[in-house]
Amino acid sequence: MKYLRQFLIILTISFIGELLKMFLPLPVPSSIYGMILLFILLLTGVLKLEAVKETGTFLIEIMPVMFIPAGVGLLESWGVLQPMLVKVAVITVVTSLTVMIFSGRITQAVIRIGNKGDKK
Repeated sequence: MKYLRQFLIILTISFIGELLKMFLPLPVPSSIYGMILLFILLLTGVLKLEAVKETGTFLIEIMPVMFIPAGVGLLESWGVLQPMLVKVAVITVVTSLTVMIFSGRITQAVIRIGNKGDKK
C-alpha cells in the first residue's frame, strides 16, 4: 500500500505538470514542469522525501527498460533514418555532451550550496 501511495503522489505531480503545460505558454515539456514542481515541494519540505523515496528509487532502477520501445521504434524506422544517419549521430553526440555538461555543473552548484548550508 505504501508503494501505491507513493506512486500516486508522483503521478499527481506529473498530472499537475501536464496542466501547467496546457496553461503556461512556454516551450517546456510537461515532464520538466513536474520535476521542477517535485523538486520545489521536496526543497520546501511540503513533501517529505520519505513520501516518494522507495517508489522513486524503483522507477530509477527500471528506467533502462523504458528505453526498449524507443529502440524498437528506431529499428523499425531504419529506412527513414539511414539517409540522415550522420546528421542524427552528430546531433545525438552534441546534445548528449551538452546535457552531461549542464547536469554536472548544476549538480556541483547544488552540492556547493548544500555544503555552505551545512557549515552554518
